Amino acid sequence: MIESKQLKQLMLESGVGFGTSGARGLVSSMTDEVCAGYTHAFVKTMQRSYDFQRVAVAIDLRPSSPDIAQACANMLSQLGLQVIFCGAIPTPALALFAQTHRIPGIMVTGSHIPYDRNGLKFYRPDGEISKSDETAMLASEVQPLLQNSNALPPEDMSAKYDYIQRYKSLLGHNALSGLKLAIYQHSSVGRDLLSVLLQDLGAEVICLERSDTFVPIDTEAVSPEDVEKGLAWSRKYSVDAIISTDGDGDRPLISDEKGQWLRGDIVGLLTAKALKMTHLAVPVSCNTAIEASGLFHKVTRTRIGSPFVIAAMEEIKRSGTNSIAGFEANGGFLLGSANTEYENLAPLPTRDAVLPIVCLLAEVKRQNKPLSELVANLPQRFTASDRLQNFPNEKSHALLQAWTQAPAELLSTLEIDENVISADITDGLRLTLVSGNIIHLRPSGNAPELRCYVETPNQTTSITLVNDVLNKLKLLVG
Repeated sequence: MIESKQLKQLMLESGVGFGTSGARGLVSSMTDEVCAGYTHAFVKTMQRSYDFQRVAVAIDLRPSSPDIAQACANMLSQLGLQVIFCGAIPTPALALFAQTHRIPGIMVTGSHIPYDRNGLKFYRPDGEISKSDETAMLASEVQPLLQNSNALPPEDMSAKYDYIQRYKSLLGHNALSGLKLAIYQHSSVGRDLLSVLLQDLGAEVICLERSDTFVPIDTEAVSPEDVEKGLAWSRKYSVDAIISTDGDGDRPLISDEKGQWLRGDIVGLLTAKALKMTHLAVPVSCNTAIEASGLFHKVTRTRIGSPFVIAAMEEIKRSGTNSIAGFEANGGFLLGSANTEYENLAPLPTRDAVLPIVCLLAEVKRQNKPLSELVANLPQRFTASDRLQNFPNEKSHALLQAWTQAPAELLSTLEIDENVISADITDGLRLTLVSGNIIHLRPSGNAPELRCYVETPNQTTSITLVNDVLNKLKLLVG
C-alpha cells in the first residue's frame, strides 16, 4: 500500500513553506519528495474547480531549477497529466500562457532570494493561487513520487513568443525609436527576451554584465554596488534609461537617464498614471505620493504580498469598477482589468516587470521628457528600504509584538525624539511621526530577514534614516 501524508507534514519536516508569494526553502530541503508533494497538492486543489489535462511548467536560471522542475514534471506525469515545459521564461510569461490556455501553471523560482534557496509559484487557469488555495493544498493528502525520468519534455517556445507579442502589439512598430537603453542582464531569466523586445520596438540597446552565476537582485533593496554601477553606466553610455529585473522577471528595476534607480512604487505610480487607471490596490508599504497625486478615485491599502493585492483588486471589481490595477513597492505591476488607454491590453493579475518598463519608456518618448522629469512632477515623498539578513523571524515577531504595545519604546531604542501620530499594524508595525516621517518594520514572509521601510520628504534623509534604524536594531540584537 502506498503511504500518503498531508502536505502540511511535508512542510513541517522540510521547512519549505508558503511565504508572501509561493513556497520557498533551502535547495537542500527541496527534495524530489517535497516538490512532488507540493505539485500533487496543487493539482488536487485545482481539480476541485477546473477541468484540465495539461499543466505548464517553467524555470528561472538558478542552477537548482531544472532538477526541481523535473520532480514536478514527474509527479504531473504520474497523475496522468501532460506537461508543457515552457523553458526558462519570466514568471508573468508563464502566468500569461496559463491564463490564455486556461490551464494551471507551476513556476520554479526563488525570485530575488539567494541562490542556495529556491521556490515554487502556482497559477490557476485564471491567475495566482489565493491564500485559501494555499490552505487547501496544505490539508491535502499527497502520494510519494514513484517514477523518475531523465529529461524534461522538449521546450515549448510559444509562451515566450506570446509574451513578447503582448507588448509589441501594445505599442506598435518603432514605438521606442530614438531611445538609447542599457539592459543590466546579470542572471535575470528575462534578459534576452527584454533585449529582443526593446530592439523590436525600435530602441538602441546595450547589454551589460551578463552573468553565468546567479545574482540575487532585490528591487526593494538595491545594493550599494548596483547603485554605483547605475551612476557609472549612465556617465559612460549616455542612455535614456537602464533596464533590469529581478531573477524571475516579475519585478522591474529601472533607472533614469542619470543612472539613479527608481523606487518600485514610483515606477508603479507612473505606470498607473500612463494607463489612466482609476482604482488601485497597493500594499501598506508603498509611497504616500500615490494618494497625494490625486490621480486615482480610490486607493486600497493591503498587506504586503501579491495575493493580498489580488484579493483587494477582486473586491474592487465586485463593486462594479472596470479600471483596476495594483502594484507593490518592488515595482511588480498587476493589471486587474482591461484598459481603456490600450484597448488590446488584456488583464494580467500577477506581478509583471515588462508592462511598467514599456509604459515608462513610451511616456519618455511621447512627452519628449527625460524620466527624471516625469518623477520630479510627482509629489515629493521619498522612500528607502533595506533589510537585516539572517534575522530569525521568531525574533522579529517578538520584538514587533512588544513595540506594537509601546511604540515609544521603539523610538527610544532608535534614539528618535518624536511623537507618534499613528501606528498601522496592517503588516508589521508602521509608525507615522509628527514630522511626517514614516518608519515601517516587518519580518520577511519568505526569508529570515527583518525589513525596514522609511518615507520622508527628502531622499538623503530617507537613506540615512533607514541605515540608522537598521544599525541600531543590529546593535540591539547583537
